[in-house]
Amino acid sequence: MADVQQLSPTPLKKASGFKKILRWLVFLSAVVFVIWIWWNFYNVFGEGVKSGELNYVVKKGNVFKTFEGKLIQSGIRSKTAGSIASYEFEFSIENDSLANYLMNNSGKYFDLHYKEFRGAIPWRGYSKYVVDKVIAMKDVER
Repeated sequence: MADVQQLSPTPLKKASGFKKILRWLVFLSAVVFVIWIWWNFYNVFGEGVKSGELNYVVKKGNVFKTFEGKLIQSGIRSKTAGSIASYEFEFSIENDSLANYLMNNSGKYFDLHYKEFRGAIPWRGYSKYVVDKVIAMKDVER
């Protein structure tokens, strides 16, 4: 039995201090990146209601087809002295049925509830303003 050697398990090596620090830095960087993505693109920055005449709603996009619309608000404003421009509210719509409803009633006066995000993401739309419901609709008096 002298030929048989006793096999002892080899002790596990501890990770070096540099590897531990590197792992923690990578982990913390990933957590910070996820929080930054959520903060900029998914956290609602503001909510409100805009009123005006619905100018158009279109479905457009190269890769992600999204619904985009424009609401013309009553009143005029001057960005620079001597010029006149109308208030325009450009927005995106995530809900297909809401977009179709707005498309079918283009040219009417709407009160639209929207959510404002800090940034736009391609599959949600081109605008940082996303309309999520219609508060009221009426015909435009001319």
